[in-house]
Amino acid sequence: MENGKKELEVAALENGTVIDHIPSNALFKVVSLLQLDKLSNNITIGNNLESKKFGKKGIIKIADKNFLEEEINKIAVIAPNAKINIIKDYKVVEKKRIELPEELRGIVKCSNPKCISNNEPMKTLFKVLNKDNIVIKCHYCERVMTKDEIEIL
Repeated sequence: MENGKKELEVAALENGTVIDHIPSNALFKVVSLLQLDKLSNNITIGNNLESKKFGKKGIIKIADKNFLEEEINKIAVIAPNAKINIIKDYKVVEKKRIELPEELRGIVKCSNPKCISNNEPMKTLFKVLNKDNIVIKCHYCERVMTKDEIEIL
């Protein structure tokens, strides 16, 4: 190591989004969910980084990209305690804590094969029953699903 440096340096982000405090075991699910492999933007991904709150965490920095509410809601299903920082001119201009909304519309697939949402061309709709443990209930068939059962569309 040169000059006693012990940390890697990552270029500052001029404009874009930083998704921070992603649980390490969920980082690559978020990468896949957001289809970051299809973007041509500059992307930095860090995993198993030290975190005082979580022990280990993941972080994603994406240049020149802002996410839609629907994309943020998808992240909330996988990483409900993540944080989003919006960067403009190298400065954080907005910080958001990702939070599950009261309803998930068109985001999650119902696990009941007989549910109308799986058999008719319609958007799924789930009520969030428990935001901490991620428990949701289908509006149509009333199937209750936990985090482990959830399949994102």
